Amino acid sequence: MTTTTADSIPDIDGPTPEQVSRGRRTAMLLFAVGFGPMLLATLMYYTGWLNPASQTNEGDLLQPVVPVQALHLETLNGQPLETRFGVENTDAKWLMLVVSGTCGDDCEQLLYLARQVNIALGKNAPRVGRAAYLDARPTDLERRWAREYNLMERLQAQSGQSPAWPAGIRPAQNARLLLVDPNGNIVMHYGVEHTGKQMLKDLKHLLKLSQIG
Repeated sequence: MTTTTADSIPDIDGPTPEQVSRGRRTAMLLFAVGFGPMLLATLMYYTGWLNPASQTNEGDLLQPVVPVQALHLETLNGQPLETRFGVENTDAKWLMLVVSGTCGDDCEQLLYLARQVNIALGKNAPRVGRAAYLDARPTDLERRWAREYNLMERLQAQSGQSPAWPAGIRPAQNARLLLVDPNGNIVMHYGVEHTGKQMLKDLKHLLKLSQIG
């Protein structure tokens, strides 16, 4: 008959230092595998590192990039826009954000281009979201919004805040389309001087480089 003594019971109070170290290495490896390609692709695209010949962006680059939280925007139900982004958010997407004062012809042209470019991305369309921050919408646009721009999310300024637009971006004077990457950085912007073909070219290239977002 075999007896069991207290001395023969293994210590199960907690993980050993070796187990803790192994767990940390595993977590770092998973992070590198999951988010490394996106970070590397962004670096390559915006600096030309290791890929100088293909750095032919059509939009206007923001240098340095501006974090989206600087805009102080939120959804109509009060969710801060910046919570959509970041390496910890596995559902983060690229975002085409149209910003304007009163939405006139230029603004509506950008709304239209954002919609058409998104559709033209085909199977990659779900990787890119669309949103708009507009000070005012004319009655005619208000009436057509649900039919023509139902997938264009409306944003508003956070309570007590005013958007801090990047240098050179003045929505009250000129409507712009801001491109936000999955990390929550405003990296590029477009105006009515750009075509949908140019926007599509940039997005296709970015999505090809970045398999996440």
